[in-house]
Amino acid sequence: MRLSTLIDNLSYIELVNMEEFDSEIQGISYNSKKTNPEDLFICLTGEHVDGHEYAEEAVDNGACICVVERRLNLDVPQIVVDDTTEAIAQISDLFYASPSQKINLIGVTGTNGKTTVTHLIQKLYEANNEQCGLIGTLGHKFFSEDGYHDAKHTTPQAPELQKLLYEMNEKCIPNVVMEVSSHALAQHRVDYCDFNGAILTNLTQDHLDFHITMNNYFQAKAKLFEELVSGDFAVINADDEYASKFMQVVSPTVSMYTYGIKMPADVKAEKITFNNDGASFICNIKGEEYPVNLSMNGMFSVYNVLAAITAALAVGMDIKKCIETLETIKGVAGRFEIVVKKPTVIVDYAHTPDGLENVLKAAREITPNGGKLICIFGCGGDRDATKRPKMGAIAESLADKIIVTSDNPRSENPHQIITDILAGFKRVSDVIVEPDRELAIKEAYKIANANDVVLVAGKGHEDYQILANETIHFDDREKVKEIFLGV
Repeated sequence: MRLSTLIDNLSYIELVNMEEFDSEIQGISYNSKKTNPEDLFICLTGEHVDGHEYAEEAVDNGACICVVERRLNLDVPQIVVDDTTEAIAQISDLFYASPSQKINLIGVTGTNGKTTVTHLIQKLYEANNEQCGLIGTLGHKFFSEDGYHDAKHTTPQAPELQKLLYEMNEKCIPNVVMEVSSHALAQHRVDYCDFNGAILTNLTQDHLDFHITMNNYFQAKAKLFEELVSGDFAVINADDEYASKFMQVVSPTVSMYTYGIKMPADVKAEKITFNNDGASFICNIKGEEYPVNLSMNGMFSVYNVLAAITAALAVGMDIKKCIETLETIKGVAGRFEIVVKKPTVIVDYAHTPDGLENVLKAAREITPNGGKLICIFGCGGDRDATKRPKMGAIAESLADKIIVTSDNPRSENPHQIITDILAGFKRVSDVIVEPDRELAIKEAYKIANANDVVLVAGKGHEDYQILANETIHFDDREKVKEIFLGV
């Protein structure tokens, strides 16, 4: 893209050192160390780092122009804008020729369930003979059988996201389903993305280290629904505490669909039962009943499937074919994944109070009479500390035996994180504390009998552990197999 084309379409305050300058921009960068010749460098101002301090390094590495919030003492063309976090989204959209306008883009947001719901929707599109790309926590896929391509964030930063949408469009993939995190919405990463549909899984406490209040958290999520226009659709979990607030921000010109179990909804699950093989229920879609027999377990799986079915209803898919497809799906990596069968050892990503409660209830459903439910969990460092005692209280109320350990402590002292968790317990003497996660799993092995169920919560699909000074390889699934099976 030529600089002149960009400037003609960009909102800016001032142009600096632009005399006779009209370069061909080869790329967009916001990391000075990864800047290439003829890149446009954007000085992002984040929570911990100010990109303006690295502009000189970016120029040394070949940046031909900088986008800034204040003039820099550098002999390089500069575009001064109000907010670089907003500008990077606009520039990325312009650079890649607004790819989201050329595809059917569906966003899924919520505290829990985003990953599973996006995977289910991708499978449903393909079952209906339509290609569908996926973007989310596990990475991105061009097709469901494609391997994951790694991603640093649940929702990529704007340049990576717009490039990815461009590539999917170039591969003639007409549909894309994407996890949309509250951070991405608050930090403008998905600005200028033209969503055709938005889905809410739920809203419960998480990320308050960033959002500070639940209202701020709601406002961030609500942005996805506020931007929908006539012809788009919204899918809302009617049972969620914030359901009515989300419905209120949706334009009356947008098609609204609801799903749930407790409250009136367009798509309801009735007569729900659970067994070791999965969950069964009657799916009532506006009065028409369909039997559903899932290979996935837990009430949260029922909600996730309802969200996918409701999305299918919104886009006009064959519901019978969708249900047949959903019945064949075993689940998503690290989401209630049964790794060992005797005792039953489950690995799950649950790292929020609501997530831990849901997965413990699901684990209890498949715990045999006379068997114990053993829970291993920790909490991440440099994250919302107020949820730690709440998760401790939830574990104590729902599990028979609890082992508190480390998750990703990051820069925090693991012992302090554990102390915060223990504050939620009434009987600390009944809890095993083992900061070493591998040793914690070994403790579970020592006390588990064949009829017991062991839940290892918090990391799910992650194959690493983030410590203060390094990130090491650590996969709960690998460790469970090694310790319980000797493989």
